[in-house]
Amino acid sequence: MAQASVTRRYRFCAAHRLHTDHLSPKDNQTVFGKCNNPNGHGHNYVVLVTVKSEDPTATGGRMDLDRLDRTVGQQVITRFDHRDLNQDPEFAHCTTTGENLVLLIWDLLVQSLPAGQLEKVGLIETRDNYFEYAGAVGMLNDKC
Repeated sequence: MAQASVTRRYRFCAAHRLHTDHLSPKDNQTVFGKCNNPNGHGHNYVVLVTVKSEDPTATGGRMDLDRLDRTVGQQVITRFDHRDLNQDPEFAHCTTTGENLVLLIWDLLVQSLPAGQLEKVGLIETRDNYFEYAGAVGMLNDKC
């Protein structure tokens, strides 16, 4: 059966502080450096969401991108844009690293899209930091 994929790009701005109560203040500073600033810091995040269609010929090669845009808008952009990620309940026991954020975004989307449609989620945090995940549901809770 034919399969096609499309990747859509979304943006949000958010602040966070890399810090964990499992480390001493000195160790937090050593591990996270300037990202451990008590006042936090911000990023202009870019989220890349790749979805697949099992049979693009059945829909004339058109995936429901309007539904994807609405879902990402409701589940990701509205939740995180211009927010402090450390205040999000999902990060109550987790550090707000890019790895953990991409896992959370995956979990939010995979539960809201048709089964098997979500292929991968990418997260650009900075010019040099890109995180990607394609996997199972519930990984953030398993990791924290």
